[in-house]
Amino acid sequence: MELSVKWRRPLLGGAAIMLLAVATCGDDVTPKALSRELKKKNRPVVVDVRSSFEYQAGHVPGAIHIPFWSVPFKRGMLPKEHDGLVVYCEHGPRAVLARSLFLMMGVRPVAYLKGHMSAWRQAGLPMEKGQ
Repeated sequence: MELSVKWRRPLLGGAAIMLLAVATCGDDVTPKALSRELKKKNRPVVVDVRSSFEYQAGHVPGAIHIPFWSVPFKRGMLPKEHDGLVVYCEHGPRAVLARSLFLMMGVRPVAYLKGHMSAWRQAGLPMEKGQ
C-alpha cells in the first residue's frame, strides 16, 4: 500500500524531529572534565568534526580529525574498541550532526564537549596545532 503525498510530508517532518531529539539528548562532558579524562589510561576517543583549517589552527590534544560531512566514510579511523567518543566542533551544530551519524552507524556512547572548542579555548586548556 502506497501512502498518498498528503501523508508523506508529516511523516518526513516527524522523522526529522525524532532525529533531532535523539541527536540533542546525550551526555555532555565539560572541558575541564575532559582534560582530566585525557590523562587517564582508558581515555575517551576525541573527535574534532571541524574543517581542516580549524583543526590545524588548534584542537584538543590527541583529537582525531573527521570533518562532519565525512563521518559516514571515516569509521575506520576510530579504534575498534573504545570506552566512548567525545565529539566537538566550534559551537555545536556540526557536532550534533556528527553525533547523529555516529549513532546511526552503531557507534556508542557518544558525548558532546560542553561548549565545544570555544569553551575549551576560553578555559585556557592546552591545544595542539597542525596535523
